[in-house]
Amino acid sequence: MNLKGNYQFDASSKAIWDCLMNPEVLTRITPGISRLEQIEEDQFKAIADVKIGPVKGSFEGNLKVAEKKEPERFVLKITQKSKIGNVSADVAIALNKKEDGQTEMEFDGKAKLSGLLARTGQRVLSGVANTLTKQFFKALEKELA
Repeated sequence: MNLKGNYQFDASSKAIWDCLMNPEVLTRITPGISRLEQIEEDQFKAIADVKIGPVKGSFEGNLKVAEKKEPERFVLKITQKSKIGNVSADVAIALNKKEDGQTEMEFDGKAKLSGLLARTGQRVLSGVANTLTKQFFKALEKELA
């Protein structure tokens, strides 16, 4: 499944970077995430409860921040496992400075799904991914305000 999009923020790339690199803030603003526990620098154990269409599951796995170039870009490497299937994703995130102190966040990546998740259907999963992405951006915007 492809993950691609962008969102415009009325904040500096440094302010956004600081939020995204703070595990407490990420836990608050990321839909479904109940806990992020730091394992080592830039690597976390992530626990999430997510409802995907008719399917609901608890996920546990790792989240790693790689290829960091502060405050411009990084790559999220995610592996999550649950009874309903597994998710593996690499998502490149870029923070592009715009005029008037605004920043555009772009993301581009791919997620590989297995188990019941993979059988749920691309259209349902894309809709859920879009909803969760919008919720994340709105929560980040509120956090920055």
